[in-house]
Amino acid sequence: MMDKEKTERIRRLNDRFRRSGLGGDILITQGIQSLGEAGMQAVATKVAEFNKFDHDNDPHGEHDFGAFDHDGRRIFWKIDYYGPDMMSGSEDPSNPDVTRRVLTIMLASEY
Repeated sequence: MMDKEKTERIRRLNDRFRRSGLGGDILITQGIQSLGEAGMQAVATKVAEFNKFDHDNDPHGEHDFGAFDHDGRRIFWKIDYYGPDMMSGSEDPSNPDVTRRVLTIMLASEY
């Protein structure tokens, strides 16, 4: 598969995961938990609907990072790629058979 095709496949897999939760694990930090149930739901919705990708926050075109403001707080989210054993990085993030995605949602101050 060509590099451009791999990038497009990674982007599609990341978008599907971010929007549906399918294909990985979602972790939220204590800072996000401190927002309460309604705050966590609002942040999760903003992550799922995020579409403000540009060269600064998405230089590789994979849709694996985003940042936005919520109730006066800066929120970051990031998708990382692990092998099926979760002990090392994925050898090929474009292949869901060898990749476990992890979406971490955090306050920017926790980064």
